Amino acid sequence: MGELEGKVAVIAGGSGGFGEGTVERFRREGATVWIASRDETRGRQSAEKLGAKFHPCDITRSDDVKALAETVLAESGRIDIAVNSAGYEDNCAFADLEAERVERMVAVQFTGALYFIQHMANAMSEGGSIITIGSLTATLTADGYAPYAGAKAGVNHATRIAAAEYGPKGVRVNVVSATLVETPMTAALTNAPGVRRAFVAETPLGRFGSIEDIVNGVFWLASDQASFVTGQNMLIDGGTSLRRLPRPADFIRSAQEEMAD
Repeated sequence: MGELEGKVAVIAGGSGGFGEGTVERFRREGATVWIASRDETRGRQSAEKLGAKFHPCDITRSDDVKALAETVLAESGRIDIAVNSAGYEDNCAFADLEAERVERMVAVQFTGALYFIQHMANAMSEGGSIITIGSLTATLTADGYAPYAGAKAGVNHATRIAAAEYGPKGVRVNVVSATLVETPMTAALTNAPGVRRAFVAETPLGRFGSIEDIVNGVFWLASDQASFVTGQNMLIDGGTSLRRLPRPADFIRSAQEEMAD
């Protein structure tokens, strides 16, 4: 039997990247898994491939998230674990920020994350674990990421408040903050000249991270092994938070070094 045998998990953004990796791991550990996604075609395809269930959901809409929770409760009887991996990457210099881009980012990365925590926690009548996939950019500064990183930082603090409020009903709320690893969303960046080398240079453990590294942390927080852990921001970054995130000049230098090797 897997460690999650008999558990019911909901994964927002479970059709790619960290979310899909989490679905795969949870299924191997015996959980019943629901994938929630705004992209119905992709979501249903992932659910069929991974042996999961699917429900459409736009996490920027509170009613959508509430309906997701109600459907899972009606069909599976409970919610034990909820992971929010929904999101997207966008960067823009502070001087060039546009209202529409900022508002969309905040809606997905901050407001949607709060709705997800709220409705999943409210549905957990027997306690449970809620995990948001965060970002190292919310801890270390990265040029061009003010809306993205600012929203992620807001979720980090809101998580502490949620953990305090929901703790008495046995609901744990945590964040896993990931460094840059290759996913379908980040592939263009991670495969650009010099990027991996520059990140490894700022990583004390001396290697580039993987989806599995992040999923391992999510799984631990979801499991009973972390039953006394709540309100925390787990940095999974190989130690980069002890140093700094690379800057554009670092990427250029690293690319030049790669060409010279």
